[in-house]
Amino acid sequence: MGFGSGFFSHTRYLHSTRYLETTAAILLRKTKLSDTSWIITWFTEAHGKIQTVAKGARQAKSRFAGVLDLFYECEIQFVRSRKSELHILREVALRNPHEGLRLDYQRVMLAAYFVELIELVTESDHPTPELHDLVLRAFGHLSEKPASSRALLHFERELVRLLGIQGQENVTPAVAIGRAYHRLPKGRPALVKALK
Repeated sequence: MGFGSGFFSHTRYLHSTRYLETTAAILLRKTKLSDTSWIITWFTEAHGKIQTVAKGARQAKSRFAGVLDLFYECEIQFVRSRKSELHILREVALRNPHEGLRLDYQRVMLAAYFVELIELVTESDHPTPELHDLVLRAFGHLSEKPASSRALLHFERELVRLLGIQGQENVTPAVAIGRAYHRLPKGRPALVKALK
């Protein structure tokens, strides 16, 4: 179940200074904050990459139980911080767990590579809905099909096209990304070898 807003971001004011925002989001990363809480990195449709604190999410009876896992497609509500880039997560509605991409190790590794690329090329609070859509399509593909070098190369081609860094003669998308962002995810060579 969602929050009655579909996949469209909106703002609802809380008191006079804080407000609640709702957006479609893909869970990219979970980082331990404390014995009870996580820092969650999301790739959202409306705001790009953001981080939220999921207070109490590591506790067994947390309201977030079962809805915070890597690659999950969700609708989230969060309260934006006025002092930092770390916002407060209020609610999460799971839209699609993309269970199929967890069927084997190679699918998980390829999905993780896509996440690393997105983290590399995006900035916090900078909306890029076309990249959000690319990730959803990639995860949908991996939920239905085995991981392949073809899928990896297609994602890189689409990424450089959307970023506007394609078109260099005799330069592969991977090289173009490496030049533009000064590196590629370290695990790429091993992943390419595994997918052959």
